[in-house]
Amino acid sequence: MQTTDQPILRDIVLIGGGHSHVVVLKHFGMNPIAGVRITLICTDMHTPYSGMLPGYVAGLYSFDQVHIDLSRLAMFAGARLYHDEVIGIDRINQKVLCKNRPPIPYDQLSINIGSTPQLHNVPGAAEHAVAVKPIRNFNDRWLQLLERVKTHSGNTTIAVVGAGAGGVELLLAMQYRLRNELTKLGRNPDELTFHLLTSSHTILPTHNARVRRWFNRVLAQRGVHLHTDAEATRVDAGVITTATGQQVQADEIIWVTRAGGAAWLKQTGLQLDADGFISVQDTLQTVTDPLIFAAGDIANMVNFKLEKAGVFAVRQGKPLAENLRRAVAGTALEAYKPQSRWLALISTGDAYAVASRGWLGFAGAWVWQWKDWIDQRFMRKFSEFAPMSANATPHPTLPTPVMLFSSVLKNLCKPSLPLPCAAVAVVPKWVPACCKTP
Repeated sequence: MQTTDQPILRDIVLIGGGHSHVVVLKHFGMNPIAGVRITLICTDMHTPYSGMLPGYVAGLYSFDQVHIDLSRLAMFAGARLYHDEVIGIDRINQKVLCKNRPPIPYDQLSINIGSTPQLHNVPGAAEHAVAVKPIRNFNDRWLQLLERVKTHSGNTTIAVVGAGAGGVELLLAMQYRLRNELTKLGRNPDELTFHLLTSSHTILPTHNARVRRWFNRVLAQRGVHLHTDAEATRVDAGVITTATGQQVQADEIIWVTRAGGAAWLKQTGLQLDADGFISVQDTLQTVTDPLIFAAGDIANMVNFKLEKAGVFAVRQGKPLAENLRRAVAGTALEAYKPQSRWLALISTGDAYAVASRGWLGFAGAWVWQWKDWIDQRFMRKFSEFAPMSANATPHPTLPTPVMLFSSVLKNLCKPSLPLPCAAVAVVPKWVPACCKTP
């Protein structure tokens, strides 16, 4: 843990409490640099973990289970924590401009603020739709909707605009939770109607055909009205108009479409891409200013085309921390090369999930258990700071990595699993004996 008795020689300022920056804080807390002060500036004291948000909406997790306490993490890292909104950067004088406090000087600056919904691109969307990000605003509206459905007698129609993994997951989570709430009240869950709109000709366009077919079946089985090739061009009170003139009536409209960078970034002089994201090199330094770094959704790596996914924000945390260390020390920075393929575990609302990686796709309750184990393990990294003793045992309610790995392999090797033949034709020598016989 960082102590405060050394003179301050260098200032590292972190704007935003995103996935990359929580990793940076944990790294500096575990291995601080004498004379280097960390300052975190963020609008929220609790940062949500995007991978667990659908589970929270579905009622599978509590608010605290899916949020990282930034004040506690900052204390562990010995960092200053300023609860404020950043409105600009004075790059000439190396200062961060805040809404409610004097400018904050920096030697190295990093930006990890996620993305901002581009509601202004569609007339009426800002006034009549609820954007998923920032999560704080969405959560307030979600809790209001939850209470309204429970107390309102009669039908409720909800429309989700955007059919990527985030939109599909969120719709299924809301449907699962709300139907359960009505059932508990002795009411008919069919009072609820859900619409999913996408400008694409298919849902989940970045995933393979097997995964798309799986979710198309789930949506059909659960009575979701799917509208493809339906770009939303206007939103009025209670109605969405598409490019073809179709109108979809809805009591609540949730916006989960492509987002962009925060408006204040346009005044910084940093190079931005067409969507307002900060252009960065392989070192995660901005292409404009070597003193400023960016990571997560807000960053656009100019040499790699990356999807806006939480996995990259998490993976960028470690190389970002290392390069911030190197930058203050004046040594050469290291290039970060993101993985070309990654595993996505997409929930179906209930305790069931679909795995997607490249051409591979499989599903089951065990996949959700796997996802739950991964997510909770990640969250514990930012709540359990004391070193484990030599006699420490694994968490009693969670499987150990060996147990989980064996379970995964058993399921992968079952012939009933809908995998391509090549995936199960040969069982490698390293597969445990217990997994070789279905």
